[in-house]
Amino acid sequence: MTTFKRYGLLFVCLLTAWHMNAQDNLKGKPFNNITLEASLKPFKLNEKAYIQVVATEMFTQWQSLLRHADTVSVMLWTGDGSEILDYKGNKVQPLEWAMYMGNPNTEHEVGSGPEYLSLHERALLYRENPPEFNYGDLAFIVKSLKEAGRRITGKPILVGATFDPGPEFAKSPFKYEKHPEILGGNAMGHKTFVSSYAVLEGDSEAYAGFPDGIPDETPFGTFFGRQSQHFLTDLGFDYIWFSNGFGFGAEGWSATGAIFSGKDFQEEKLNPAAEKVLEFWKLFRQECPDFPIQTRGTNLSVGADLARDAVDLKGIYDGGFNMLPPPNSPWAALDGDFGLELAGYMSRMAELPDSRFPFRYYTHDPWWINSPWLDRYGREPHDIYLPMSVGRIDENGEMGVPTHLNFLSIDDTYGNMPTQVPDEVIPHILKARYDLPTSPGPLVWVYPFDEYHDWAKNQDGRLPEVYYGDWFIRQAINSGLPLNTVISTDSFQEAIVKKPGLFAESILITIAPEENASLEQALMEFVKKGGNLIVFGPMDHSSREFMDFINLTNVDPLEGEMRLVSNVNKGLMEENAPDLINHRSLFSGGGFRSKMNDPDDEYSRKLLHVEQSGQLRDMAWVRTHPDWEGGKVLYFRGTNSSDFTGGRLLTPDDPEEYVIVPELLRKMLSAFGMNIKVERQGISIKDPVLTINRSDNAFIFSGYNPNSTVKQYFRFEQGAPLLLGLETILEDGHSTYTMPTAWHRECRAFVEQESGMLSFKELHSGQKGIEKRYQVSGLKNGTLRFYPQDAATKEDLQVFLNAGYPWKNGRIPFKEINDERGSYVEVSNVTGTVVFAW
Repeated sequence: MTTFKRYGLLFVCLLTAWHMNAQDNLKGKPFNNITLEASLKPFKLNEKAYIQVVATEMFTQWQSLLRHADTVSVMLWTGDGSEILDYKGNKVQPLEWAMYMGNPNTEHEVGSGPEYLSLHERALLYRENPPEFNYGDLAFIVKSLKEAGRRITGKPILVGATFDPGPEFAKSPFKYEKHPEILGGNAMGHKTFVSSYAVLEGDSEAYAGFPDGIPDETPFGTFFGRQSQHFLTDLGFDYIWFSNGFGFGAEGWSATGAIFSGKDFQEEKLNPAAEKVLEFWKLFRQECPDFPIQTRGTNLSVGADLARDAVDLKGIYDGGFNMLPPPNSPWAALDGDFGLELAGYMSRMAELPDSRFPFRYYTHDPWWINSPWLDRYGREPHDIYLPMSVGRIDENGEMGVPTHLNFLSIDDTYGNMPTQVPDEVIPHILKARYDLPTSPGPLVWVYPFDEYHDWAKNQDGRLPEVYYGDWFIRQAINSGLPLNTVISTDSFQEAIVKKPGLFAESILITIAPEENASLEQALMEFVKKGGNLIVFGPMDHSSREFMDFINLTNVDPLEGEMRLVSNVNKGLMEENAPDLINHRSLFSGGGFRSKMNDPDDEYSRKLLHVEQSGQLRDMAWVRTHPDWEGGKVLYFRGTNSSDFTGGRLLTPDDPEEYVIVPELLRKMLSAFGMNIKVERQGISIKDPVLTINRSDNAFIFSGYNPNSTVKQYFRFEQGAPLLLGLETILEDGHSTYTMPTAWHRECRAFVEQESGMLSFKELHSGQKGIEKRYQVSGLKNGTLRFYPQDAATKEDLQVFLNAGYPWKNGRIPFKEINDERGSYVEVSNVTGTVVFAW
């Protein structure tokens, strides 16, 4: 062997060893894939060397995060997708690309019109003399990205193409001049978005997949699929992205759609419309069979999409289309509606085509002159920590977290890639990943994924109920309900058989099951064996057995304004707040019919009722029974305190005029020993959004406070939670905190003590064999419950009272407990400072 070969082999061995060691040093669960989304704007010169330098910089900026992925992708926002429709198979064909800021498909030519026109009314060039590209140049960019990515990261590199149905990003004569017959929807004006199930009129122009022109009445799915197959293959792409609701109905952004007008549900249209959507997927796959599909999806949720726009997500998931499900919507960055983002995200992951699902984060906008991390979020990471606290549970009781991570985008509207953004964002992404959910959270949404689809298809008048459930949860989350774990009703029934104690520490929340469904028995058995359950919404289709279990009967329905009365002394109704609700049957799953069947039942406790013209209906009550092993069920009829007043989303009621009923769900958690209270300067001030996930036996609190003057109070069954790194003043046994806009804190300590200032800190080890050391100070004859990491055994654990370095004295005994509060250790009647170490 020559000297050169020996040194070459040594180098390879050292490089391999270094790489393995580097991987061993990485913390947290890796992503299957991390995607950097980018436009062509950073390629400000059409010169090969310049393109290669830019490609290298893209991966270099994000390398500290890309180390945590098995595969790295770049998703190119080349244009608006019309580059696929226009492709003729000729690489010297000029490329219309997204060189604009604003909307280039308006009545005003690019750069023209009066100065007062907004970017939605006209477009401007993103820079003077932008480069010109052809399809061959695009192929070179794809090739350069793969080469640079492989060189910088050592990972497999994939490059994806994009298709957007709307008028944004690039000029599209194909959509708006040649073939306007394919347009529908009203997302950015009347008939501005391509309908996936449209039919093309004949066209004699040659295209890559149709060299003799487009035959009359060609389905758009057929044309688009064949064009995609040629485009993706010829230019070296690896997958395609369907943007802005494409492939998921006619209207991706609005509370209304093909079925729901805002005034009524046209149920008879649902099945034909749903079949058209599925037919698009089948036609596309006939022409483009193998390239993976990634999706943006809509801005809403499964139930709302199904009832308003015939989005048969179950049919799409079950179709075998080799597709990745939609991620969280980026619209919370624009409107602050994190309830809709989280409810939609959880509903779509309750069931999946396989175990994969993505999380997408909005760093820059390459089109509309905003960079959310720098401006909309104000460099606050709430839209990282809140959605990344979400977890799904499968039929085996296993916790699932995002497998894919996308960044929209790594370049801004001017084609710049400021390093400040990855430098500041990456630590938060990694911290959220380190604290990922490992077990069910305190609240678990048992989502009726199959039921909603069945009820919609059966056309038995239940669309208002399907529509209602997700909007109710949206508003409850916006009012501080800490809901961030989801499991489908089918998976729930399997998981509790395989892991009977899976939800022992959780409160389940779901809609009323229908008569003779296996879910009825599963939920009752869960409660009888000691479980905690919340049932919300109408109970018009449940069995007599389940209604008796709840202690409910239905009477004549009421709707409209009603006076809400609290049957408990305090906590549910704010002082000086209105006591009216507005129950709109159309938006609340029907009229208000619920009453306690036996108001004298000794095991039932009424919480709320409503009155209208002398008639009473019961809003909420909690029930237990001595035979239920401590189990408890809370029924909450609820109402959707929102209306459709035009625009995109439902408009919440004015809190100065009406009670926001979904907000009461967070307050009624006190029935299960979980008190989360909010003190604000006025009832119009928005509530904080809160998530609590369980990670390695800790409670991870994450929050978004639209108003940083709001004060939050916490007391759980195990005591007042102490947030790591902070002090708190106990008030009536509650820990109290006034938090910034975004916050994320670990909690392992709970204290039962009426008052005092307490502190929870992490200390350095200072001792061989000790990995972690935590200190709780300010105790006054308190009971302290502490949740060590899962791997810490009783033998590992050391507990000290009023002791310090070198930790030779002061060790005290403790109880090791595993009950409905979880697995923890307890010390009682302690004063001063307690330290836990292992």
